[in-house]
Amino acid sequence: MVSSSHPKLEQLANSVLQPGFVGVTEAPDWLRRRIADGLGAVVLFGRNIVEPGQVAALTASLRAENPDLIVAIDEEAGDVTRMEAWTGASRPGNLALGAVDDVDLTESVAHDIGRELHAAGVSLNYAPSADVNSNPLNPVIGVRSFGARSDVVSRHTAAWIRGLQAAGVAACAKHFPGHGDTSVDPHFGLPQVRGTAAEIARTALPPFIAATEAGVRAIMTAHLVVPAYDPGLPATLSPRILNDLLRGELGFDGMVVTDGIEMGAVTDRYGIDGATVRALAGGVDAVCVGGDSAEQSTVELLAGALVKAVLDGRLPEERLTEASGRVRAFAAWSGERSRAVARAGDRSDIGLVAARRAVRVHRRADGSESPLPLAAAPHVVELSPVMNPAVDGGTPWGVADPLRDLRPDTTSVRLTQSELDGHDGTEEVLDRAALAPADGRALVVVVRDAARHRWMSDTLARLLRTRPDALVVEMGVPTGATLGAVHMITHGATRASGIAVAEMLAGRA
Repeated sequence: MVSSSHPKLEQLANSVLQPGFVGVTEAPDWLRRRIADGLGAVVLFGRNIVEPGQVAALTASLRAENPDLIVAIDEEAGDVTRMEAWTGASRPGNLALGAVDDVDLTESVAHDIGRELHAAGVSLNYAPSADVNSNPLNPVIGVRSFGARSDVVSRHTAAWIRGLQAAGVAACAKHFPGHGDTSVDPHFGLPQVRGTAAEIARTALPPFIAATEAGVRAIMTAHLVVPAYDPGLPATLSPRILNDLLRGELGFDGMVVTDGIEMGAVTDRYGIDGATVRALAGGVDAVCVGGDSAEQSTVELLAGALVKAVLDGRLPEERLTEASGRVRAFAAWSGERSRAVARAGDRSDIGLVAARRAVRVHRRADGSESPLPLAAAPHVVELSPVMNPAVDGGTPWGVADPLRDLRPDTTSVRLTQSELDGHDGTEEVLDRAALAPADGRALVVVVRDAARHRWMSDTLARLLRTRPDALVVEMGVPTGATLGAVHMITHGATRASGIAVAEMLAGRA
């Protein structure tokens, strides 16, 4: 518990924390008390959301405790959605928008997201991802990025920020100084970004410069080590990266917030309390916590650690005061912006429009007749990977369900690595579940980041040896190879993307 003998420090500590919580229609009593005592923000996750009207009632009840409360969410749309975690996103994510490469479309999609969030009472969105996905095997960014080129990512990052903030919701560009050239998931380990400072400045930093020029009010740090800037500390904890680079060279003067502080990349070495103290000391203004640590005890631990760090000299009080001041300045800015924008009307269909435009179709160049559109209902085989924790594992995705809405006789099966990889009966499983039901019918094989999952690419190859006429749908990062008689690329696994493909398969596009 935070000592009540230091009320000023306790209030400062509360003001820089951005915790999640468990609760849908009502927030827990401990959170309400903490908000009344100066908690600066709360973060909504999929567990807090049923539908937009319910979210609006929940946020209104929270602001009854403190009208200046920042309500944050991680709503990238695309594969990372909280508002539509139980239904699947109705708007495509960044890779699809980057593939279309129409900045007006990107701005319109982001504005549509902002309208929904604004109506629900959200004031800060931890998006967009400004990472340049230069490593195609990146386990945590992938389709969350606008692409592998700095110029594409830069212009769409700026457009996304303009669209969202015009709707009255503050954007937060992430993950500084760039998470695209990594091969380790920070939920479980500590990634490193190789390259010289000049190389990183040329490849990873331009989207963040574009974000600041577009008026972004918040930037989220990355839990990774960049030896070119600081060989010892992860970016979230590094004064060299946060003060010298972000504040100094890039001139950003808004709020800096951490990625989820409970991630293994920082807690494995420093503990969640130690990482929080080091982040504030290093230049962070706000600490996001609560994806997997949504208990009262965690918030009490972190607030207490900050107070203790000030008292024993590890965290200068003026640094904590400065951070609190930036949080309050952000809250004032976002509150004014939110009040200046009218409540949203009905949602548009811009998400489906964007998803349709993002689909790419490659046909085998052997002179054979194209099977599109399908003459009859097919059998659909969906190969389902284990997703990283940023993606809600329960979010619906795929092609089978939307295609069944158009072709009710469609049959399907979803297979996982545990059902296929390394088992003597793999061929038997594929024969029984995938090939036999497709006998005399079209076979559609749906994959998600096949190049990143050996078991998936191997299974796809096995199916294509028997059925070279199969249609392949890649709903992750494409590899450039054309597989099957027709290779369809959606650039994301959203509900909207599945509908767009289903329409093409059924001849309804």
